[in-house]
Amino acid sequence: MIHHTVMRIIEEVGFQVHSDTGLRLFQAAGAWVDEEKRLVRLPQDKAMELINMAPSEVRLCGGDEKHDIILGGNRVYTGTGGTALNVYRQETGEKTLATLDDLKRIAKLVDQLDNIHLFLLPTYPNDVSPEKVDVNRFFAGLDNTSKHVMGGLYTSDGLKQVIRMAEIIAGSAEKLRQRPIISLIACTISPLKIDQKYGDFMIAIAKSGVPVVCPAEPLCGATSPVTLAGNVTMQTVDSLMGVILTQLANPGAPVIFGSVATSTDLSNFNYLAGSVEMGLINAAGAQMAQFYKLPFYATGGMTDSKVLDAQSGYESAITNLLCALAGANFIHDAAGLMEFALTACYEKYVVDNEILGMVMRAVEGIVVNEDTLAFNLIKEVGPGGNFVTAKHTRHYMRREHYQPTLSDRDNREDWEAKGGKQIWESAAEKVKELLATEGYGLPAHIKSQVLSEIPGIVEYYGV
Repeated sequence: MIHHTVMRIIEEVGFQVHSDTGLRLFQAAGAWVDEEKRLVRLPQDKAMELINMAPSEVRLCGGDEKHDIILGGNRVYTGTGGTALNVYRQETGEKTLATLDDLKRIAKLVDQLDNIHLFLLPTYPNDVSPEKVDVNRFFAGLDNTSKHVMGGLYTSDGLKQVIRMAEIIAGSAEKLRQRPIISLIACTISPLKIDQKYGDFMIAIAKSGVPVVCPAEPLCGATSPVTLAGNVTMQTVDSLMGVILTQLANPGAPVIFGSVATSTDLSNFNYLAGSVEMGLINAAGAQMAQFYKLPFYATGGMTDSKVLDAQSGYESAITNLLCALAGANFIHDAAGLMEFALTACYEKYVVDNEILGMVMRAVEGIVVNEDTLAFNLIKEVGPGGNFVTAKHTRHYMRREHYQPTLSDRDNREDWEAKGGKQIWESAAEKVKELLATEGYGLPAHIKSQVLSEIPGIVEYYGV
């Protein structure tokens, strides 16, 4: 029913395209176009033809091959996200404007957190001039983590410079297409609009061959119907508009269907980042992506809490788990964000890494076979026995059960003897430990070439 409603909207209602190049591409493809209103309507069969041109899998590569992932099917990965303006300082209980140094430090931290698979640039460096933000954000990521780097852009010059930077680091333009170490985000606008700037960005990125994400952010009762089914329908239409445009620009271009959809507090029209409905909507988005055989970029893991407290934990866990169990390919914002995604928190990255370890264990499910059922062992041990010393127990004890690195499982006496630390205190110690290590960095000759060829990069990159 959602699919048929989506197709009716595309064919009967249409959507606005404010990119001149985009409008011409739709015209050339046989769409009905009202140039004055910038309105496009597309026959259902043509819409599906273009959707089916998009690849069902997209490879995202890291600076280290061990971090390569393939988005598609029901495989699940997690990552950061946000473009938060602030950083919460746990030691003072205050937030301050995020800086470029914060971005580098977070990249270094995330590089060492095993359950966070991708690095989506999570903060905005307020100490960098707007025309230099794009190159500095991406270079800070690429120079401080060996994981794949994804992010949005602000200027067309920045777009060109970021792609050129990635080509230098990859070794050539062709090598970047073979092993894309970056992917770029170009959003559509709910309801039913592709604006001029990001429409042009979508086309340019698609033509470059670099993977592009086309997420939409309909808000229940504000920019979509208030019902969850209506919101999922709006998100599906809005993101598919972007997918279709990329295929018009470059058939077969690697594109990722995406959702940042959530609910709205209708008492004050606030965006909500930690609602259970966000988890449900994005889980449904994952099912729609699987229906269209498209890789999916979901949203989960955030909290509306202003501090690292119980609310922060349960909101992040619930939305991440809902998305993951629905097979969302890449859950962005899965770690580190609080306060309606306005603020990042170092300690929360560490806490969320623990949550995500549990989430990923849930995704694995329960393996049922002759060996795991263990009939022969049960028969051997018999009534009243125990399984402690069994070889079977030693074989499975670590792989079958998630081993936490942060959670406390001691009895009270042992916990008190170790200082009786709260979870945020343990997380703070872990942050200091990880940031004190040497960390990842680009090879010196590549770094030198990037700094010499790409204008506007702030040269100091110490952590």
